[in-house]
Amino acid sequence: MKKAAVRIARQAPSEEQVAHVADLFRLMGDPTRLRIILVCLKHPTSVGEIATELDASPSLVSHHLRLLRAARVLRAERRGKQIFYSALDRHIQCVIDDIMAHVVEPTEFEDTD
Repeated sequence: MKKAAVRIARQAPSEEQVAHVADLFRLMGDPTRLRIILVCLKHPTSVGEIATELDASPSLVSHHLRLLRAARVLRAERRGKQIFYSALDRHIQCVIDDIMAHVVEPTEFEDTD
């Protein structure tokens, strides 16, 4: 773990930081937005490709992309006439990977019969 991450983990977060993290989890907790993030983690993807993969309207996808960009989860890159979306940084991938690992990991409380 990096020194900055260790420092943050040892300090109690401020109320503002807790509220910001809660807002970010709420934003990422929406099933459609989470699916969009998962698509964009694979490779830079256009609105049309995301809409097709999710079987959703381009306007709905654009709305969610706008929220995810504002929250600094995704970034946009123009290539010619199209805009491609991808994760802003590797922290997003790490958060998703850790949560997915937690979900599939058996717990000591599960029945093993």
